[in-house]
Amino acid sequence: MSGLQELYQQVIIDHSKRPRNFHAMPDATSQAEGHNPLCGDRVTVYLMSKNNTITDVSFTGSGCAICTASASMMTQFLKGQTVEQAQSIFSKFRDLVMGAPQPPDVADALDKLAVFSGVRKFPIRIKCATLAWHAMMTALECKDEVASTE
Repeated sequence: MSGLQELYQQVIIDHSKRPRNFHAMPDATSQAEGHNPLCGDRVTVYLMSKNNTITDVSFTGSGCAICTASASMMTQFLKGQTVEQAQSIFSKFRDLVMGAPQPPDVADALDKLAVFSGVRKFPIRIKCATLAWHAMMTALECKDEVASTE
């Protein structure tokens, strides 16, 4: 097993068994649900923002290990980011897991999220990895709809 595959497995297992920021946020400034009917994943992402900056983010729900780990890592990564930075990070993350060509600095910009590059080898899992991210984008846009991974 390559080093990246081993790291990928360790990170996914750790965050799926002990998700960070896994709680409802009753005073969230926005929130959105996401549902992946293919896998059965369901998440709700809660955002607290002030002055165009995400000050807190959490999630609840149930899903496969990849979905839960991705949501957990997303919440850690987005705290303190501006809305524009969060939108940019979403695009980079989505492109990474989908296998789109990446400039060399993208892996550095995504830091630990780069371990999800292995998802591209399993196309059915891309929706699992991106579900919470789509819900986060829906919450940022204050849309009153269930997020879609389409």
